[in-house]
Amino acid sequence: MSKPLKQIHLAAHFPGVNNTTVWSDPAAGSHIEFSSFVHFAKTAERAKFDFLFLAEGLRLREQGGKIYDLDVVGRPDTFTVLAALAAVTEHLGLTGTINSTFNEPYEVARQFASLDHLSDGRAAWNVVTSWDAFTGENFRRGGFLPQDERYARAKEFLATAHELFDSWHGDEILADQATGTFLRDAKAGSFVHQGEQFDIHGQFNVPRSPQGRPVIFQAGDSDEGREFAAAGADAIFSRYATLEGGQAFYTDVKSRLAKYGRSPDQLLILPAASFILGDTDEEAAELARHVRRQQVSGATALKHLEFVWNRDLSSYDPEGPLPEIDPDVSAEHISRGRAQVRMYRDPLAIAQEWRELAAANKWSIRDLVIETGNRQNFIGTPATVARTINEYVQADASDGFILVPHITPGGLDVFADKVVPLLQEQGVFRTDYEGPTLRDHLGLAHPDAPRGERVAS
Repeated sequence: MSKPLKQIHLAAHFPGVNNTTVWSDPAAGSHIEFSSFVHFAKTAERAKFDFLFLAEGLRLREQGGKIYDLDVVGRPDTFTVLAALAAVTEHLGLTGTINSTFNEPYEVARQFASLDHLSDGRAAWNVVTSWDAFTGENFRRGGFLPQDERYARAKEFLATAHELFDSWHGDEILADQATGTFLRDAKAGSFVHQGEQFDIHGQFNVPRSPQGRPVIFQAGDSDEGREFAAAGADAIFSRYATLEGGQAFYTDVKSRLAKYGRSPDQLLILPAASFILGDTDEEAAELARHVRRQQVSGATALKHLEFVWNRDLSSYDPEGPLPEIDPDVSAEHISRGRAQVRMYRDPLAIAQEWRELAAANKWSIRDLVIETGNRQNFIGTPATVARTINEYVQADASDGFILVPHITPGGLDVFADKVVPLLQEQGVFRTDYEGPTLRDHLGLAHPDAPRGERVAS
């Protein structure tokens, strides 16, 4: 007996300026003007997506003392944008990345509870940590936390936020005009938290919101990150670009849930994915090659290579061979504040691997960066892309995808118009929203529901 078809979850990431965005393309618009966010959000809602996702950039990236060319715009404040979008959308979930290293539980809980009220139950929080002193220089903490300490802080931060959300039960407001009684309980919102990271007490001043708590997302591929997600997140982002890699991640994370008394359907796995569409698969492949060269200029390729070599490589020809000199592992890293510093923990081994790849494929520096830097890509006709997305989801490589178009804000339009209808025809994606909250869209139980109750998805 074949198992029933899984329903696909789709979301859209407004990326800001990064290594997916082609800001120089004539079709690209502003990454900071509100009209761009409105266009993007309305397209996602028209396509019946689960949510819009905003990342967080707490500092402009620098390299060699100069602002890195892919991040010159930065990102506006997450809560400001999401609150404004709540007023121009009706169903779309609103997900924001907010850091647990440089914020405090009370202020973040208050902001998300407010956003959930303003949006009638569509708020979600992507809980992240910050690992580097580079970003920490912008904050009073003035530095960073080692990995074990930042996850310890994040776990207690999230637990404390939940205590604040739950300090209101939902029935305290009487608002009886005849008697002048507003609250049934004058101590509504009272909380006391004493822990290693936080020692706070008082009264939380935002009543229980429509979802009870915002949906919780987590992004992290380390063992600590996976465990953190298994313990308390509703969804986790992943970065695996192959079917086999996605299935391995999916199996690993889902297998961790039982120890926390959770079932596999209580945590969704949603990789980020870019896409390129064409009238034929061959046309899409050619367009994808063009886009990747737009995304990775010669100067950008050299900057990426410096992540591994930890040297100034500006004198090298990006269309030429890789440096014969080895990476410098003795000095402070040239690319402070970049995730790649953690990704490439053994630069000498990575350099050797890349030299072998470049030699075997006759790749230049730029070619190598393009070929090794791909995220999950869906390339082909709308029919090919729809079929591939469905194959990944039905094969348990993911529960859906967070789409990252390379053109902002109009790059999502073609997917909404040409791919979504095909997924709907296959019966694996909704034709309309079935409930008012983001938890409804994602098929997640309300925190106040009896244990085990789950929304149909």
